[in-house]
Amino acid sequence: MITAGIDKRLLQKRFSQNAKTYDQYANVQKTMAGKLMDLALRAFPATGFHPPREFRILEIGCGTGFLTSQLLRHFPNASITAVDLAPGMIEIAKQRIAGESVDFRVGDIEEMDLDGTYDLIISNATFQWFNQLPLTVKRLFDVLGQQGVLLFSTFGPRTFEELHASFELAQQRFGLPDQERPGQSFYSSSELKKRVADALDPSDYQIEHSESLEVERFHSVRDFLTSVKKIGASNSNAGPHCQRPGVMKAMIAIYDRQYREEDTIPATYHAIFIKIGKL
Repeated sequence: MITAGIDKRLLQKRFSQNAKTYDQYANVQKTMAGKLMDLALRAFPATGFHPPREFRILEIGCGTGFLTSQLLRHFPNASITAVDLAPGMIEIAKQRIAGESVDFRVGDIEEMDLDGTYDLIISNATFQWFNQLPLTVKRLFDVLGQQGVLLFSTFGPRTFEELHASFELAQQRFGLPDQERPGQSFYSSSELKKRVADALDPSDYQIEHSESLEVERFHSVRDFLTSVKKIGASNSNAGPHCQRPGVMKAMIAIYDRQYREEDTIPATYHAIFIKIGKL
């Protein structure tokens, strides 16, 4: 369960700095985007919308525009607004989608004003960075049009389970209390549903969820840690999170010894997909 707040300025800085390398390393995020797009097409068959019917889409955390480009392809007549906290990401997205009719905006969706209504609000691997999840869900739900859909993917608590198990053993070796863990913590699907229930009247919406485990393999633990850094997703919790070098070194050795198979080590991503439909 998430307990610490996110330092948004640090998050913005890290994602902007790593925007140019993001696509090279964000393999799981791309897989999640594909699954999210499939869910969007089931909710809104693209053939059902033609001019003059304006279909409005708000994408939150558009990053380098990978999902944005898919939205354009499947909903060519839609009006798309794409928002990201990091200006560096927006610049890459604009290069990818040059000349297309997407309204790109730099901003924090938890703070920025939302205008008009949207048929589809969609977000890939972004909701884990929210500090005010119930309040933000309520704000987004309020700008959904009639029978609109809020659809997002995020990470669940089994994400990086190998890393966390290895780190716990390393802490025990040094006689340290199990008070910290490297990286971000994440809500389970039941916790996410509870946060939604805290925000919305149960008579106003219906909710569905699905989950999957995506395993990426690396030549070394350091390669895995580098990949996390290269997409800007290093620990951005507010407050101190310094780890002892000895603990980190022990964690890497334990991880390698416990999980190595056929000259690679696994890193598990726990993907959760949430669909909230407006009744």
